[in-house]
Amino acid sequence: MVKKLDRAKARIKRHQRIRNKISGTPECPRLNVFRSSKHIYAQIIDDVNGVTLASASSMAKGFEGNGGNKEGARKVGEMIAEAAKAKGIENVVFDRGGFLYHGRVQELADGAREGGLKF
Repeated sequence: MVKKLDRAKARIKRHQRIRNKISGTPECPRLNVFRSSKHIYAQIIDDVNGVTLASASSMAKGFEGNGGNKEGARKVGEMIAEAAKAKGIENVVFDRGGFLYHGRVQELADGAREGGLKF
């Protein structure tokens, strides 16, 4: 019997493998990305203290556009970079959340770099 792949479980497994290798510190927090079919979310997290320092998403009130495409993802990346600058954060470690570094995830990262974050 052939087992059907559960894509969500596979993504969580990939994310756990990534999280074993990277962690956010107060000096260099973790930029985490989550994407759904309609929206994209980004958080800057300090794992030592267990605190979310900044966040941005395509569901925010000030967001104009569609979070389900590359242009929207780039805007969210720029928004998270602005929020990070307001908190005095310049360096982050990128956590793709088990998603491929392609498409919307890559555009969010490029937007964050354009906004001034360093990976």
